[in-house]
Parts: sequence; C-alpha cells; structure tokens
Amino acid sequence: MLSSLMSMTISFIVPMAVMLIASTLSKKMMNDREKSSPFECGFDPKSSARMPFSLQFFLIAVIFLIFDIEIALILPIIIIFKSSNMIIWTMTSMMFIIILLTGLYHEWNQGALKWAE
Repeated sequence: MLSSLMSMTISFIVPMAVMLIASTLSKKMMNDREKSSPFECGFDPKSSARMPFSLQFFLIAVIFLIFDIEIALILPIIIIFKSSNMIIWTMTSMMFIIILLTGLYHEWNQGALKWAE
C-alpha cells in the first residue's frame, strides 16, 4: 500500500516539476500581438500568413483513421478463430464486414473518395 502511494506521488510530482522547469526556461516569455504577427519589411501583410485548411485533406485523414482502426479491430477476429464457436464467429465477422462495406459504399456515394478535384 505504501509503495503504491509513493509511486503515485512520484508519478505526479516528476511531470509537474518537468513542466515547471520547462516553462521557466523556455525562450519565449511574452507572447504579444506584434511578436506573433508575420513580418513584411514593416508594412502590413498583403495576404493572410496562414494557409486555409483544406476540407478534402481533413476528409482523407478521417477516412484513413477509420480504416486504420478497422484493421486493428479485424486482426483479433482472426486470432480468436480457433477458440470460439464457429457460427457465432462467422455471424460476428460477417456483420462487422457488412457494416464496413456499407460505410465504404456511403462514402463512395457521397463523393468523399474523389481524390483529384
């Protein structure tokens, strides 16, 4: 009990100390509007310094994340094949794959998979 309490205390104090030291030793102490604005020879900028965020890139990133998680969910299905009931395993696997294919069809139908546009 005492060792777990001591471990929890240390795991709380050490990150707090590191964050405190990092914030005091950081180069940028003051963050005002003039220092964070883009500099163009003393004149006001002609256009925004930040590029607009592409919604197509966001959709591709979300689709990649979804398929990445799906693969992480499909791999254990193969591993539990030997230790489970064959009928339940088949029904669960087919239901999961049908849901994935339905989602893919919906994304394709909505035009989210059109890369060049």
